[in-house]
Amino acid sequence: MLNISSSSFDNRNELLTATQRSVKTVPFVELFNGRLQGVISSGSNLDRVYVSFFEAGTLNYYCSTNNNRPCGGLRGYPCKHLYQLLEEATYTYGVKEVAKYLKISGDISQINNAYDFPINSGIIKKESASNVFSRFLNYLHYLEIKSSSQPIPEMNWFV
Repeated sequence: MLNISSSSFDNRNELLTATQRSVKTVPFVELFNGRLQGVISSGSNLDRVYVSFFEAGTLNYYCSTNNNRPCGGLRGYPCKHLYQLLEEATYTYGVKEVAKYLKISGDISQINNAYDFPINSGIIKKESASNVFSRFLNYLHYLEIKSSSQPIPEMNWFV
């Protein structure tokens, strides 16, 4: 008979809780087209979202609302939305994978969480939010599809 103490389950639950994504805060995060990019919910207005990105290699960044108004927190350094994006990316893909994708120079074994990334080395690079936001809307479309055992033609690349 298998003897499992309840404490071993407690530790596992703490680990899972520590790495669960916050979909309400960052509903969309992806490593795509040489960037870490995503959509971040506003902390003050439920109707507002921010579109943020970090560029691989340079770590240049930008954050704006989905209708291209610049984030008020961008003052020559990354805003809280960019930190939230990076934090969710590390939960989703892992710290080492994100560091490799962003082409972080130096010893990436020294990076243990989102706050260890050298993101202050990048500069603000203003770009339209439309591409990232349209990818997010497309992602939402797939969440609304009713489940079926039939193949979905647009999803055949998963196979």
